[in-house]
Amino acid sequence: MEKRIQLSKYSLNVQFIGTEFSDESSKPVLIFLHEALGSIIQWKLFPVQLCQKTQLPGIVIERSGHGKSDPLQHPRTKNYLHEYTYELHEALRELLPLKKKIILIGHSDGGTIALLYGSLFPENLQKTITIAAHTFVEPETVNGIPPTVTAYEHGKLDGLKHIHGEKTDALFYSWANTWLSDEFYSWDIRQEISGLHCSVLAIQGQNDQYGTVLQLESIREAIPTTQIAVLADCAHHPHLEKQSEVIELVAGFLK
Repeated sequence: MEKRIQLSKYSLNVQFIGTEFSDESSKPVLIFLHEALGSIIQWKLFPVQLCQKTQLPGIVIERSGHGKSDPLQHPRTKNYLHEYTYELHEALRELLPLKKKIILIGHSDGGTIALLYGSLFPENLQKTITIAAHTFVEPETVNGIPPTVTAYEHGKLDGLKHIHGEKTDALFYSWANTWLSDEFYSWDIRQEISGLHCSVLAIQGQNDQYGTVLQLESIREAIPTTQIAVLADCAHHPHLEKQSEVIELVAGFLK
């Protein structure tokens, strides 16, 4: 079931999986946080199948500027991922009882937001799973973006327009231009996330075009409780490319 929730300045689109969201249930809620150009639909069946496997309820959140949520409110800055972290905190206060336990599952930008959330708002967070998250800017990340821009400008990514509608250009170039800017090259949250104390599972594809295994190692250095998993023959979308394997990894971690 999808619905819109009203925040202080705009509204977001969210999807509920299952029914056990009240204080009466002791089950934590899986919170799914999508990638930089992502949405609810781009997760495909992964959230539903993971919720079924773990017997846990889930909520998939579309950030502002994405999917059916309201457009971006202002130009992005170097701190845009921190801004989205505060947006997530406000959204969860609207969606769930105050003391409800949560487990964050974030892909790419969503994984970075999950790590930032755990360092800023640790109170109700049980565990964190990241998939292809970034903690600092690598040359591989910067080098991976221009080919994506070229593909977009040649119409090879027009499927995004069916998902994000009139917001697509603003969303795409906000992402690309921010990561390619001189200001963003010094972006680094490795020290900041060392304040996260829950258990972390960090997953990445061995052939990820936007980052190397140094991203995984940086998470483990900052958060010693981190377990890492590198998936062979896999690029930037392990939860889609190796879906059954990732579901088994996450389900085992959550046990």
